[in-house]
Amino acid sequence: MVEGTCKPGFERVAEAFEANFVKNGEVGASVCLTAGGETVVDLWGGVTEPKSGTPWKQDTVSIVFSCTKGATALCAHILASRGQLDLDAPVVELWPEFGQHGKQAVTTRMMLDHSAGVPALRAKVKDDGPYDWTYMTERLAGEEPFWVPGTRNGYHGFTFGWTVGEMVRRASGKSLGTFFQEEVAKPLGLDFWIGLPEEIEPRVAPILPHVYKTEDMKTPFLLDLGTNKQSPAAQFFFNIGAWRAGGANTRAGRAAEIGAANGVTNARGLAGMYAPLANGGGKLVDAKTLARMGEVSMATHDDATLRIPTRFALGFMKSMDNRKRSLGAKLFGEDCDSVILGSAAFGHVGAGGSLGFADPAAGLSFGYTMNRMGPGLLMNGRGQSLVDAAYLSLGYKNKDGGVWAR
Repeated sequence: MVEGTCKPGFERVAEAFEANFVKNGEVGASVCLTAGGETVVDLWGGVTEPKSGTPWKQDTVSIVFSCTKGATALCAHILASRGQLDLDAPVVELWPEFGQHGKQAVTTRMMLDHSAGVPALRAKVKDDGPYDWTYMTERLAGEEPFWVPGTRNGYHGFTFGWTVGEMVRRASGKSLGTFFQEEVAKPLGLDFWIGLPEEIEPRVAPILPHVYKTEDMKTPFLLDLGTNKQSPAAQFFFNIGAWRAGGANTRAGRAAEIGAANGVTNARGLAGMYAPLANGGGKLVDAKTLARMGEVSMATHDDATLRIPTRFALGFMKSMDNRKRSLGAKLFGEDCDSVILGSAAFGHVGAGGSLGFADPAAGLSFGYTMNRMGPGLLMNGRGQSLVDAAYLSLGYKNKDGGVWAR
């Protein structure tokens, strides 16, 4: 069921990965770790589709949903490192149209840490809207903010791809997907795309969505979806055109450049993208930029969209331990609304439980992808068990000198 390589000392990662198939309902998945820039775990297993039984192969890839935000954010930081994008300058210096309805003071920093005030669009998005870059950026430029920009944060779950992505496009002169491919994926040798070429389609594992039962609709986020149709949560979740109706499993949905949601890769691609960031920045960013990438920029006890406590760096998630603070953790399993990482780590979760991150303090980069989505807003037990095994394998020490524990 499981293939690949696992170096001595990291056997517990392989054991946790295998246990996910045996005990935790994993269908198809991949996991990859680098330590000190060396690949120490590269495993894959299961099937791409339960009905066909097609094996998940070494080069199988899948949609990684919001893990894409990490790739988009990295593009912005590369430009900032080169002096081509000032994260603290008003966005209107590059994107004048965005300054409508009180958004003239929005900065790229605010876009990156989800405080820009446009977590969703209010008026109905046309079906093919998410596949039309100009349409989405024009709609966002004309949108009235949900709050005074910079005063609070709410996860920009879908809009992040066009707010930050448009800044990348205007600063670089290239589309987001082209910039990422030319400046990150190709130089690092990654199978990772924002805007999938048609020839890669046969390698894609379809996503198997998690279906919530009516009696599960009790968390603040799920209640917003059911009872508050004008909330950021409901607008973000429902008002996304054809993407809402299974767009992740369509050619159109994978071909478009949706910098918040439709990156296609595998664990090797995620770990490979973060590997330079776990080891000084490589040729991607300078030391000052790398340090800024891992700093907490915005945190709240009640994210305006997700309705859980969240902590964000500039475009990346930081460790969020909501096991005792989230109703979702009680309903769906303690790891469902958390992502528990080392204090220096930064990266991004994808819907259903995929994850990529770098931990510069541990010299660790990590990637996990799967096709069966789990419940909750952040991780679930499958991915978190792999993270725990990775840190334990490294003998990771907390600040108090103790071994990894959570």
